[in-house]
Amino acid sequence: MKNQIIKEIIKFDSNFNEATFKSYIDNIFVKIYSAVMYDELDTVKHFMNETVYTKLKLKQDELNQKNLRQMYDELNVKSTEIIDFKVTEEEFIITVKLTSRYLDYFLDKETGDFVSGNNQTRVEKENILTLTKKRDFLMQKAVRKCPGCGASLSVNTKGICDYCGTTYNLEAYDYILTNLITQ
Repeated sequence: MKNQIIKEIIKFDSNFNEATFKSYIDNIFVKIYSAVMYDELDTVKHFMNETVYTKLKLKQDELNQKNLRQMYDELNVKSTEIIDFKVTEEEFIITVKLTSRYLDYFLDKETGDFVSGNNQTRVEKENILTLTKKRDFLMQKAVRKCPGCGASLSVNTKGICDYCGTTYNLEAYDYILTNLITQ
């Protein structure tokens, strides 16, 4: 089944590489959870659509109102598996099952004191991620340029230009996260 899914993806996207894609997804997942921890969602906004960003922003705002920091210490990805692939007229859709492990607890933002959760033993969670890529995607160049001012950007570090503050539109070039469900 897995090999059939990969063959189907390659039929539509000849540049697709499973190992590279999984590494990309693992990186996005860790960056998003780290951004929630450090209240830096804008630095990962380019990896997701507006719906996912809004959902995470609401969670972040709720934590800030309660003066809490959600911690995901010792965060790592145990496994990543492509479980589905669909093609529509506009986009490619890949569904991934990602198993993560981390210490899941809350700290008081002002004092840094432990409030609640588990800071002793890592929990293991299954996450279902849906990623989409436009069928008419643009090819990325080796050096990515800010669409606002033309400065070089490191999209993997953050998608916001250091010079003018423009967010890089990754959606035009690559897969972006369009749904995230943690079980």
